[in-house]
Amino acid sequence: MIKNCYIHIPFCKNICTYCDFCKMFYNQNMVFNYLNALEKEIQSTYQGEELETIYIGGGTPNCLNVEELERLFQILSILHKSSNMEFTVEGNIDYFTEEKLLLFKKNGVNRLSIGIESSNPETLKKLGRNLDISLTKEGIKKAREIGFSNINVDLIYAIDGECNHQLDEDISFLLSLSVEHISTYSLMIEDHTILKMQGEKNIDEDLDYSMYQTICKKLKENGYLHYEISNFSKKGYYSKHNLCYWNNQEYYGFGLGASSYLHDKRITNTRSYSKYIKGEFVKEIENVGISEKIEYQILLNLRKKEGISLEEFKRLYKKELISFYNYSSLLKEGLLVLENNYLFIPEDKWYISNEIIVRLLGCEVYG
Repeated sequence: MIKNCYIHIPFCKNICTYCDFCKMFYNQNMVFNYLNALEKEIQSTYQGEELETIYIGGGTPNCLNVEELERLFQILSILHKSSNMEFTVEGNIDYFTEEKLLLFKKNGVNRLSIGIESSNPETLKKLGRNLDISLTKEGIKKAREIGFSNINVDLIYAIDGECNHQLDEDISFLLSLSVEHISTYSLMIEDHTILKMQGEKNIDEDLDYSMYQTICKKLKENGYLHYEISNFSKKGYYSKHNLCYWNNQEYYGFGLGASSYLHDKRITNTRSYSKYIKGEFVKEIENVGISEKIEYQILLNLRKKEGISLEEFKRLYKKELISFYNYSSLLKEGLLVLENNYLFIPEDKWYISNEIIVRLLGCEVYG
């Protein structure tokens, strides 16, 4: 049964230089047409399941005005929500006004995800982030007063020209916010981004690794659990929505450029606004066979600290994992660990997890 749902709101009032997500400049005339199309897509696909997570992402969802947000929540009222649902809205701190926070609270939102990225004005300028970082603590305090007790913030690191001192300052700033969850992202220069067009390069891999180690060490020293390669949380505040992806569970994805995993199909929506508002929602459908499903299970599960539950794997696929992929040599080399019927990458090897997974998938037993 499908228990998770992602909603994409592509509008932004400012385009960040590193962003390759599906986004467009906010245009009031376009928003309601988009929301009307979003409603039609949900009505045509949603099968009435009780959902345990909803995540409204973007874009910058909270840049919509109050009237537009009210229309969005009217549309989302069709979704059946469990009593212990995790309901997240992401956005920029300067758009989390008191009026919008009250509206979110009224409509069941109980988790906020805030794109901080950096506390350094020069770094923010380079990233195209038009933020007054001094407003962050005040904004989070306001959210707390209104009743939000589950807040994530994002950090981007490994930016060309960034020094260790700046990274230390960013980490200290995030720690001062006392949020429940921190997501960290090494800056990757993606195609079709402003940074790529400006000729920006990824930093040296050794420096990237050193910064990653610094982040892991300092956040763990301050009580955060490193439960997934890029994510840290206080006890009891794992991102339930993201865990649905890492556990290879099926989910709805509605909106421009959104992805779904439904009934053994991976569905990718169009990124064309004109097609979307005409009701031409889907761009591509990939049928997921048993071998692809197992590969996804491995790729995604091994991002988590706990790794792959071999008991769950056998329940899903009727055979032991080792009958598909012989991981014995990786165990001997210490690149994988088998403990309490879980197969996982040891934390000191997380930085090279991609290489380990490639090797594991190369140990295929059947063909």
